[in-house]
Amino acid sequence: MAALTLANQGYDIVINYVHSEEEAHDLVRHIQNTGVRAAAIQGDVSRGEDIERIAETVGETMGGVDVLVNNAGPFIRERRLFADYTRDEIDYLIRGNLLGVIQLDHALLPHMRHKRWGRIIHFGFGHAAEARAWPHRAVYAAAKVGLVSFTKTLAEEEAAHGITVNMICPGDIRGANKEKRIEEVENCTDDETPRGRPGTGEDVARVLSFLCDPKSDFLTGNIMEVNGGLDPIQTLPMLKQGR
Repeated sequence: MAALTLANQGYDIVINYVHSEEEAHDLVRHIQNTGVRAAAIQGDVSRGEDIERIAETVGETMGGVDVLVNNAGPFIRERRLFADYTRDEIDYLIRGNLLGVIQLDHALLPHMRHKRWGRIIHFGFGHAAEARAWPHRAVYAAAKVGLVSFTKTLAEEEAAHGITVNMICPGDIRGANKEKRIEEVENCTDDETPRGRPGTGEDVARVLSFLCDPKSDFLTGNIMEVNGGLDPIQTLPMLKQGR
Protein backbone atom coordinates (compact mmCIF):
# COMPACT_ATOMS: atom_id res chain seq x y z
CA MET A 1 0.00 0.00 0.00
CA ALA A 2 2.72 2.49 0.99
CA ALA A 3 4.87 1.69 -2.05
CA LEU A 4 1.97 2.12 -4.46
CA THR A 5 0.95 5.36 -2.77
CA LEU A 6 4.40 6.86 -3.28
CA ALA A 7 4.55 5.49 -6.83
CA ASN A 8 1.31 7.31 -7.61
CA GLN A 9 3.02 10.48 -6.39
CA GLY A 10 5.69 9.94 -9.05
CA TYR A 11 8.46 8.38 -6.97
CA ASP A 12 10.58 5.57 -8.38
CA ILE A 13 10.49 2.70 -5.89
CA VAL A 14 13.05 0.24 -4.54
CA ILE A 15 11.65 -2.55 -2.37
CA ASN A 16 13.82 -4.41 0.10
CA TYR A 17 12.77 -7.95 1.02
CA VAL A 18 14.28 -10.75 3.07
CA HIS A 19 12.42 -13.94 2.07
CA SER A 20 9.32 -12.89 0.07
CA GLU A 21 10.97 -12.83 -3.35
CA GLU A 22 7.87 -13.73 -5.38
CA GLU A 23 5.67 -11.19 -3.58
CA ALA A 24 8.32 -8.48 -3.96
CA HIS A 25 8.63 -8.97 -7.71
CA ASP A 26 4.85 -9.07 -8.12
CA LEU A 27 4.69 -5.70 -6.37
CA VAL A 28 7.44 -4.35 -8.62
CA ARG A 29 5.31 -5.20 -11.66
CA HIS A 30 2.29 -3.44 -10.15
CA ILE A 31 4.38 -0.37 -9.41
CA GLN A 32 5.84 -0.29 -12.91
CA ASN A 33 2.28 -0.23 -14.28
CA THR A 34 1.89 3.22 -12.68
CA GLY A 35 4.61 4.52 -14.99
CA VAL A 36 7.57 4.78 -12.62
CA ARG A 37 10.71 2.70 -12.27
CA ALA A 38 10.81 -0.04 -9.65
CA ALA A 39 13.22 -2.69 -8.41
CA ALA A 40 13.44 -5.27 -5.63
CA ILE A 41 16.62 -5.95 -3.65
CA GLN A 42 17.08 -8.88 -1.30
CA GLY A 43 18.77 -8.17 2.01
CA ASP A 44 18.42 -8.36 5.78
CA VAL A 45 19.01 -4.98 7.47
CA SER A 46 20.08 -6.77 10.63
CA ARG A 47 23.25 -7.73 8.73
CA GLY A 48 25.88 -5.05 8.12
CA GLU A 49 27.13 -6.63 4.88
CA ASP A 50 23.59 -6.69 3.48
CA ILE A 51 23.14 -3.00 4.29
CA GLU A 52 26.28 -2.12 2.33
CA ARG A 53 25.11 -4.19 -0.64
CA ILE A 54 21.63 -2.65 -0.58
CA ALA A 55 23.06 0.87 -0.52
CA GLU A 56 25.47 0.13 -3.37
CA THR A 57 22.77 -1.50 -5.51
CA VAL A 58 20.36 1.39 -4.98
CA GLY A 59 23.06 3.83 -6.01
CA GLU A 60 23.81 1.85 -9.17
CA THR A 61 20.17 1.33 -10.21
CA MET A 62 18.48 4.56 -9.07
CA GLY A 63 21.32 6.97 -8.44
CA GLY A 64 20.46 7.29 -4.76
CA VAL A 65 17.48 7.60 -2.43
CA ASP A 66 15.45 10.76 -1.81
CA VAL A 67 12.87 9.13 0.48
CA LEU A 68 13.83 6.34 2.88
CA VAL A 69 10.96 4.46 4.51
CA ASN A 70 12.93 2.49 7.08
CA ASN A 71 10.21 0.16 8.36
CA ALA A 72 12.27 -2.85 9.40
CA GLY A 73 10.90 -4.32 12.61
CA PRO A 74 11.50 -7.98 13.51
CA PHE A 75 9.12 -8.92 16.30
CA ILE A 76 8.49 -12.00 18.43
CA ARG A 77 4.76 -12.14 19.09
CA GLU A 78 5.03 -14.81 21.78
CA ARG A 79 5.01 -13.16 25.21
CA ARG A 80 8.26 -13.95 26.96
CA LEU A 81 10.24 -12.63 29.92
CA PHE A 82 13.58 -11.03 29.09
CA ALA A 83 15.43 -13.80 30.94
CA ASP A 84 13.91 -16.35 28.56
CA TYR A 85 15.32 -14.80 25.37
CA THR A 86 18.42 -16.32 23.82
CA ARG A 87 21.46 -14.18 23.08
CA ASP A 88 20.90 -14.65 19.35
CA GLU A 89 17.30 -13.43 19.65
CA ILE A 90 18.41 -10.36 21.60
CA ASP A 91 21.07 -9.61 19.00
CA TYR A 92 18.63 -10.03 16.09
CA LEU A 93 15.93 -7.83 17.62
CA ILE A 94 18.35 -5.03 18.48
CA ARG A 95 20.08 -5.16 15.11
CA GLY A 96 16.86 -5.38 13.12
CA ASN A 97 14.98 -2.66 14.98
CA LEU A 98 17.74 -0.20 15.87
CA LEU A 99 21.29 -0.77 14.68
CA GLY A 100 20.34 -1.78 11.14
CA VAL A 101 18.04 1.24 10.82
CA ILE A 102 20.81 3.58 11.96
CA GLN A 103 23.34 2.01 9.60
CA LEU A 104 21.00 2.17 6.59
CA ASP A 105 20.28 5.83 7.30
CA HIS A 106 24.02 6.45 7.50
CA ALA A 107 24.66 4.69 4.19
CA LEU A 108 21.98 6.60 2.27
CA LEU A 109 22.28 10.02 3.90
CA PRO A 110 25.13 11.40 1.72
CA HIS A 111 22.92 11.46 -1.39
CA MET A 112 20.22 13.44 0.43
CA ARG A 113 22.80 15.87 1.79
CA HIS A 114 24.22 16.37 -1.70
CA LYS A 115 20.74 17.19 -3.05
CA ARG A 116 19.90 19.20 0.09
CA TRP A 117 16.54 17.44 0.23
CA GLY A 118 15.33 14.19 1.71
CA ARG A 119 12.74 12.37 3.78
CA ILE A 120 13.57 9.68 6.34
CA ILE A 121 10.71 7.85 8.03
CA HIS A 122 11.17 5.31 10.80
CA PHE A 123 8.57 2.98 12.29
CA GLY A 124 7.88 2.46 15.99
CA PHE A 125 5.04 1.24 18.19
CA GLY A 126 2.23 3.03 20.01
CA HIS A 127 3.42 5.23 22.90
CA ALA A 128 7.08 4.46 22.14
CA ALA A 129 7.96 8.09 22.86
CA GLU A 130 6.83 7.64 26.49
CA ALA A 131 9.52 4.98 27.15
CA ARG A 132 7.14 2.99 29.36
CA ALA A 133 7.81 -0.50 30.68
CA TRP A 134 6.48 -3.20 28.36
CA PRO A 135 6.72 -6.59 30.10
CA HIS A 136 7.32 -9.52 27.73
CA ARG A 137 8.54 -7.12 25.00
CA ALA A 138 11.70 -5.88 26.69
CA VAL A 139 14.14 -6.18 23.79
CA TYR A 140 11.83 -4.97 21.03
CA ALA A 141 10.66 -2.04 23.16
CA ALA A 142 14.21 -1.05 24.12
CA ALA A 143 15.26 -0.98 20.46
CA LYS A 144 12.29 1.10 19.32
CA VAL A 145 12.54 3.52 22.24
CA GLY A 146 16.20 4.01 21.34
CA LEU A 147 15.07 4.71 17.77
CA VAL A 148 12.77 7.46 19.06
CA SER A 149 15.76 9.32 20.48
CA PHE A 150 17.76 8.75 17.30
CA THR A 151 14.86 10.02 15.16
CA LYS A 152 14.67 13.27 17.11
CA THR A 153 18.44 13.74 17.13
CA LEU A 154 18.87 13.10 13.40
CA ALA A 155 15.96 15.44 12.67
CA GLU A 156 17.79 18.29 14.41
CA GLU A 157 21.15 17.50 12.84
CA GLU A 158 19.85 17.26 9.27
CA ALA A 159 17.25 20.05 9.25
CA ALA A 160 19.72 22.55 7.82
CA HIS A 161 20.33 20.16 4.90
CA GLY A 162 16.65 20.09 3.91
CA ILE A 163 16.14 16.58 5.30
CA THR A 164 13.23 15.74 7.58
CA VAL A 165 13.20 12.73 9.91
CA ASN A 166 9.98 11.45 11.49
CA MET A 167 8.57 8.27 13.00
CA ILE A 168 5.21 6.62 12.33
CA CYS A 169 3.80 4.40 15.10
CA PRO A 170 1.06 2.20 13.63
CA GLY A 171 -1.52 0.30 15.63
CA ASP A 172 -1.77 -3.47 15.57
CA ILE A 173 -2.56 -3.75 11.86
CA ARG A 174 -2.39 -7.43 10.94
CA GLY A 175 -2.57 -9.73 7.94
CA ALA A 176 -4.69 -8.69 4.98
CA ASN A 177 -5.58 -5.36 6.63
CA LYS A 178 -2.07 -4.15 5.83
CA GLU A 179 -3.09 -3.89 2.17
CA LYS A 180 -6.70 -2.77 2.62
CA ARG A 181 -8.24 0.65 2.09
CA ILE A 182 -10.19 2.44 4.79
CA GLU A 183 -13.49 2.01 2.96
CA GLU A 184 -13.04 -1.77 3.12
CA VAL A 185 -13.14 -1.83 6.94
CA GLU A 186 -15.50 1.04 7.73
CA ASN A 187 -18.24 -1.40 8.71
CA CYS A 188 -15.92 -3.81 10.52
CA THR A 189 -15.58 -3.91 14.29
CA ASP A 190 -12.39 -4.02 16.34
CA ASP A 191 -13.13 -4.14 20.06
CA GLU A 192 -9.49 -3.45 21.00
CA THR A 193 -9.35 -0.10 19.20
CA PRO A 194 -11.16 2.88 20.74
CA ARG A 195 -11.97 4.07 17.22
CA GLY A 196 -13.97 0.87 16.82
CA ARG A 197 -12.66 -0.30 13.46
CA PRO A 198 -9.46 -2.06 12.39
CA GLY A 199 -6.54 -0.09 11.06
CA THR A 200 -5.47 -0.46 7.43
CA GLY A 201 -2.50 0.04 5.20
CA GLU A 202 -4.18 3.15 3.84
CA ASP A 203 -4.24 4.72 7.31
CA VAL A 204 -0.45 4.47 7.42
CA ALA A 205 0.08 5.33 3.75
CA ARG A 206 -1.88 8.60 4.11
CA VAL A 207 0.47 9.81 6.84
CA LEU A 208 3.49 8.60 4.91
CA SER A 209 2.34 10.47 1.81
CA PHE A 210 1.83 13.66 3.83
CA LEU A 211 5.31 13.50 5.38
CA CYS A 212 6.89 13.00 1.95
CA ASP A 213 5.18 16.03 0.42
CA PRO A 214 7.73 18.74 -0.48
CA LYS A 215 5.66 21.26 1.48
CA SER A 216 5.96 19.17 4.67
CA ASP A 217 9.48 20.48 5.25
CA PHE A 218 8.48 22.13 8.56
CA LEU A 219 7.49 18.77 10.06
CA THR A 220 10.49 16.98 11.49
CA GLY A 221 11.37 15.10 14.67
CA ASN A 222 7.75 14.00 15.16
CA ILE A 223 6.52 10.69 16.56
CA MET A 224 3.15 10.19 14.89
CA GLU A 225 0.59 7.77 16.33
CA VAL A 226 -1.60 6.03 13.72
CA ASN A 227 -3.44 3.60 15.98
CA GLY A 228 -7.08 4.59 16.42
CA GLY A 229 -6.37 5.37 20.07
CA LEU A 230 -5.08 1.87 20.88
CA ASP A 231 -2.61 1.52 23.73
CA PRO A 232 -0.61 -1.65 22.96
CA ILE A 233 0.93 -1.71 26.43
CA GLN A 234 -2.06 -3.16 28.23
CA THR A 235 -2.22 -3.73 31.95
CA LEU A 236 -0.90 -7.24 32.54
CA PRO A 237 -1.50 -9.67 35.41
CA MET A 238 1.07 -9.39 38.18
CA LEU A 239 4.16 -11.37 37.31
CA LYS A 240 4.81 -13.97 39.98
CA GLN A 241 8.26 -15.14 40.84
CA GLY A 242 8.82 -18.72 39.78
CA ARG A 243 9.88 -21.21 42.40
